[in-house]
Amino acid sequence: MNWIAIGSIADIPPRGARCVATPQGKIAVFRTADDRIFAIEDHCPHKGGPLSQGIVHGAAVTCPLHNWVISLETGKALGADEGSVRTIPAKVEGQRLFIALEALASKAA
Repeated sequence: MNWIAIGSIADIPPRGARCVATPQGKIAVFRTADDRIFAIEDHCPHKGGPLSQGIVHGAAVTCPLHNWVISLETGKALGADEGSVRTIPAKVEGQRLFIALEALASKAA
């Protein structure tokens, strides 16, 4: 995989997120309370709400528009809601954050 540096883990507060603009669209990068990092498309499958502005709890995020809960691990809506967003491989090396954008491009093809 071709990993692209997007910043430092310190750029994202625990239970927070940052949005990264890419040629494939906006990517939301999340940091959980236990310092796990996840990256998903930054739009809710329901009405396109900005997931990067949602509330992070456990390994999920709640959309700020209509309270849909999205798994950060799978990108799937939880509970009775249906739909999903694409996940993007993310990793931390030392304090640096990386995402693999070609995974997103290949999923679109």
